[in-house]
Amino acid sequence: MNPYIAEIIGTGLLLLLGSGVVANMLLPKTKGNGGGIMEISTAWALAVFVGVVVAGPYSGAHLNPAVTVGLAIVGKFEWAMVPGYIAAETLGAMIGVGIAWFFYKDHYEASDDPALKAAPFGTSPAIRNLPLNFFSELIGTFVLILVILYNTGAKIEDATETPIGMGSLGAIPVAFLVWVIGLALGGTTGYAINPARDFGPRLMHSILPIKGKGSSDWGYAWVPVLGPIAGAALAAGLYLVAGA
Repeated sequence: MNPYIAEIIGTGLLLLLGSGVVANMLLPKTKGNGGGIMEISTAWALAVFVGVVVAGPYSGAHLNPAVTVGLAIVGKFEWAMVPGYIAAETLGAMIGVGIAWFFYKDHYEASDDPALKAAPFGTSPAIRNLPLNFFSELIGTFVLILVILYNTGAKIEDATETPIGMGSLGAIPVAFLVWVIGLALGGTTGYAINPARDFGPRLMHSILPIKGKGSSDWGYAWVPVLGPIAGAALAAGLYLVAGA
């Protein structure tokens, strides 16, 4: 499979299942209505597992621009491929969240709460404090990328080798990693820790014909984009200074 197609499919599955669990827990008249952070964090972790299993052998299963940038900074991924990977991850996120929206369309229409309708698309802070919200996204992503960097093996020497990414860590370990980040560090912002996971769905929220959807909150959107990139850069810098 072409690695860019693999990133689209893997990230699409991630958002289909991740956005789906938020919709199932929060939207009215669903079978899962009333669930909380344990259900949501667990399902997101398993959604990452699914995306890694599918995309891992073909693209490394980055599924996240922060992973792509972090690996490029330390020399484990070619910079020339970074724009294409980020575009594929963002497109995959848009497709996945679009399918999840259509899947739960009746339940979106059953809700009169714009905040509930926005929740399956983009993240939002529990307490709006942009500097601390940024710090939350930075630290969550720092943990994600540092663990990945120390467990992804040697630099790719030629195009015939398995691409490095979250798939190199292993689908089950990376699922546990995302799970603990969600449970421990997800209470402040909802732990985007992934610019494509937030930007692509937020864009879809702004363009989809969702009745009574309210604002897409673009004033906050820079936090789950720049915070994870900063966290990835910090993790990569520590990795380079400390050594593997």
